[in-house]
Amino acid sequence: MFNQIFESAWGQANALFYPPRRRRYYMDIVVVLAGLAILYGLVTMGRQWTGAHRPVVDINLSIWALPKYTLLSMMRGLAAYVISLLFTLVYAYWAAKDERAERLLIPILDILQSIPVLGFMPGVVLALVALFPHSNLGLELAAVVMIFTGQAWNMTFSLYHSFKSVPQEFHEAATTYGFNWWERLKWVELPFGTTGLVWNSMMSMAGGWFFLMITEAFQLGDQDFRLPGLGSYMSVAADKGNVPAMIYSVLAMIAMIVFLDQVLWRPVVVLAQRFRVEDTSQGQAPRSWLLRLLRRSRMFRLWVARRVHRRTLQGPPSGSKAKVNQAPAKARTSYRWFSTLALAALAGLVLWSAFELVKFLTDISRSTWGLLVKAGGLTLTRVLVTTVIGTIWALPAGLAIGLSDRMAKFFQPIVQVAASFPAPMLFPAVIFVMAKFGVGLNYGCVVLMLLGTQWYILFNVIAGAMAVPGDMREAATSFRFSRWQRFTWLYLPATFPYLVTGWVTAAGGAWNASIVAEYYNFGGKTLTTFGLGNTITQAATDRNLTLLAASCLVMSAIVVTFNRLVWKRCYQLAFTRYTLDK
Repeated sequence: MFNQIFESAWGQANALFYPPRRRRYYMDIVVVLAGLAILYGLVTMGRQWTGAHRPVVDINLSIWALPKYTLLSMMRGLAAYVISLLFTLVYAYWAAKDERAERLLIPILDILQSIPVLGFMPGVVLALVALFPHSNLGLELAAVVMIFTGQAWNMTFSLYHSFKSVPQEFHEAATTYGFNWWERLKWVELPFGTTGLVWNSMMSMAGGWFFLMITEAFQLGDQDFRLPGLGSYMSVAADKGNVPAMIYSVLAMIAMIVFLDQVLWRPVVVLAQRFRVEDTSQGQAPRSWLLRLLRRSRMFRLWVARRVHRRTLQGPPSGSKAKVNQAPAKARTSYRWFSTLALAALAGLVLWSAFELVKFLTDISRSTWGLLVKAGGLTLTRVLVTTVIGTIWALPAGLAIGLSDRMAKFFQPIVQVAASFPAPMLFPAVIFVMAKFGVGLNYGCVVLMLLGTQWYILFNVIAGAMAVPGDMREAATSFRFSRWQRFTWLYLPATFPYLVTGWVTAAGGAWNASIVAEYYNFGGKTLTTFGLGNTITQAATDRNLTLLAASCLVMSAIVVTFNRLVWKRCYQLAFTRYTLDK
């Protein structure tokens, strides 16, 4: 079984980079120039990070300043994604493989996802700026960490779900071949979760851009923690009502998103399809113009050919090779000790944080707590309405895109641009339209929250639809299932685990979006509506850290309680009934 998987994956990779008939050596120059461009970006980012700290940063609204600002924002987003990916691999694997740790790690992940960006930002910014008082390093690290908080949780939930949903026959085959934990992760679990992780990575990158204006143009009371970047450019342009600068920033954002989609995500999606384990064809495979051009580069082709040849000669781990691994029981014992110590340290940190938080919140009165709970209940209602509306359109749209190669090829860049575009930039136009129809922010904030959260559901449904085995789809065609029968008997059950992940992450994104949707400042005018997001934003604006902490605590309590009562049961249903091995 795994020999077939190995030969299929590496055989397709070898075919992908096999020398074409016409060799164009000028592509080597293009590859070198691309490497120099990456080096220039790293050098520019390094100079910005190590530069002297300035109390006030003047943002130049000239169109000629946009390329540098866009580059700085893109590098921050990519740095945050690398950290998010490393966090996801470690955290998701730990939670999925250790039942004791899972009982603590998943609730912590729920809490972290529920804390809005403004809940993390004051403490992180003040701590890192104080740690590096004479350089921009502290403020730059704070910006990366804030973008990380908008990316990591969605990716971690997705990979955790994939690890828990690996078909039982895959585990049995891995046991038969004598795989150790690393071989099992490399050859079974990560390939199985690749599709969901890739699509959720794209969505996570989009989530990081959603709060770009807040991250790069953060103000705490009378303190200005502005950073040069596309987000601060947008913020200053919006505050000054500079319409041309706002248009320039929108075009720059679209250009950056399209660039990342074509240069990063499209090739990754193409390569991820080569880890599909099926006996039937899925039709026309997705393609990438960048990979086709790279095939014409002699330097890149030789580098890939050497790696493919080396892997092909080595082959996948076999039963005889697995026998070389000695003392598996000792390795498991070491892992348990390490996991126990790490879990104890994490539990101690949680208890200490809870104790310090209780002391910090002693000044909050009962009436204030009651008001916060009432505000939280109202925001929860808006979050649920947003999730329902998003599901109504995203479920059929995601199935249509994910099940069609042509639609996926056409709509993936469009969806990526739409999801990555910072929704707050559209708020003025949406608010203007709602005002024309007499819709206030009390109900209109649901529309504003929907602009940034519906994509979580759409991306997960697309990933689930693309993961539906081709043999099942062919069987549905052979039995002449109607569209409704295919939807109820095949597509909905097959994508249900992905849909649950989309619901969880969309709800978390809606809670985060409430801090912008319930309190919005544009052109010197402030629009507000009663809710927990409004309370959090006002507390951060007034530098009322006690009220800010209390509001975030109430939000976390509501989110965790709802997750335990509703989403956890949905996950159990997905794991026990709607998996491919049942």
